[in-house]
Amino acid sequence: MIPSSDHARSYYRASANAMPARPSLGADLTADVCVIGGGFTGVNTAIELAQRGLSVILLEARRIGWGASGRNGGQLIRGIGHDVSGFAKYVGEEGVRYLERAGIESVALVGERIRAHGIDCDLRWGFCELANTPAQFAAFKGEQAHLAALGYTHETRLVGPGDIQQVVGSTLYAGGLVDMGSGHLHPLNLVLGEAHVAESLGVRIFEHTEVLELLHGDTVQVRCAGGTVRAANLVLACNAHLDELEPRLSGKVLPAGSYIIATEPLSEEMANQLIPHNLALCDQKVGLDYYRLSADRRLLFGGACHYSGRDPADIAAYMQPKMLKVFPQLANTAIEFQWGGKIGITANRFPQVGRLQQYPNVFYAQGYSGHGLNVTHWCARLLAEGIHAGHSKGLDIFSQVPHMTFPGGKALRSPLLALGMLWYRLKEWI
Repeated sequence: MIPSSDHARSYYRASANAMPARPSLGADLTADVCVIGGGFTGVNTAIELAQRGLSVILLEARRIGWGASGRNGGQLIRGIGHDVSGFAKYVGEEGVRYLERAGIESVALVGERIRAHGIDCDLRWGFCELANTPAQFAAFKGEQAHLAALGYTHETRLVGPGDIQQVVGSTLYAGGLVDMGSGHLHPLNLVLGEAHVAESLGVRIFEHTEVLELLHGDTVQVRCAGGTVRAANLVLACNAHLDELEPRLSGKVLPAGSYIIATEPLSEEMANQLIPHNLALCDQKVGLDYYRLSADRRLLFGGACHYSGRDPADIAAYMQPKMLKVFPQLANTAIEFQWGGKIGITANRFPQVGRLQQYPNVFYAQGYSGHGLNVTHWCARLLAEGIHAGHSKGLDIFSQVPHMTFPGGKALRSPLLALGMLWYRLKEWI
């Protein structure tokens, strides 16, 4: 049995690059900034801060990439989340345009980080949104036109129902929108490579270092079992695993379960039949399916977002029927890996980024609601700008969007949201 502090038994762990063991905090230390959380947000904030000349200590309770950053579907897809035009009443039309551009430029930021540092993470370009209904396919035409109006430079292509099997070997879909500016990669290897970049810039990383208490003031004291870090600024980058470390934030994010299975390696013929152009794919259902091929031609099939707080007893038994509904040709294909993890969901499906009103030297970013791979990197840059320069236009825009606290307290907020999402799934089915 793998200890809970080690990585999940995922395909990513089995195919990971070097995972050097890092020490736990064993002394009292000082830094310009202390970052709590060793996922994409924390590691990339550390990189951005170190590039600006600040000293950084990063604390991770388990291992680098242990949470969603090292377990997710690996889909690098443009967008901040759901349609951001609804936030115009908070950020104005100029703010909406900024958010739309950020959803595009954040993907480019990840690609540039990979290229600049030679990070080996199986990056492949190409993604297709799949329509479950003719109405969804019709909406893709408007999305394509809007991307063109934004000056989107990458190829996009509508694929009608008669041609959809050129993109995906399934009879389920009413069409698709291909986007060659999005893609897919090995997320654990990405965050491991970025941690190496951070350390090369002087960031001190400590694993197996749980934060026990925060003592606020002009200098923040971050107390752990093995020592205390004192820093002028603090970054909370814990997302779904913040728990009660900062109650002002924890109630605004719901940890929701998402699950993935990975098949045995497929023949080249079968892989080409399922996903002819090796795209990442995702449908439009409330409990969406997302899938792609790994570098060694496994099908990685994920989805089934759970809000109940309870994971399936057997993830493969739960997910395989969903996979076979899309790809019945895999009926005799073995499932070799199954895993799940928690993603941070917000009530408005928009990330929460800013600083605590009560303690302006405490910054945070969380609640990416399924768009974490690209948005974490963008928010990390905004946090570093705010800390280093004292001001960030992007940070101000994100901060203007209000966020509700989930009702019911810690014990009831997951069951209440689960009931709400069941209603939306019933409407979708009807």
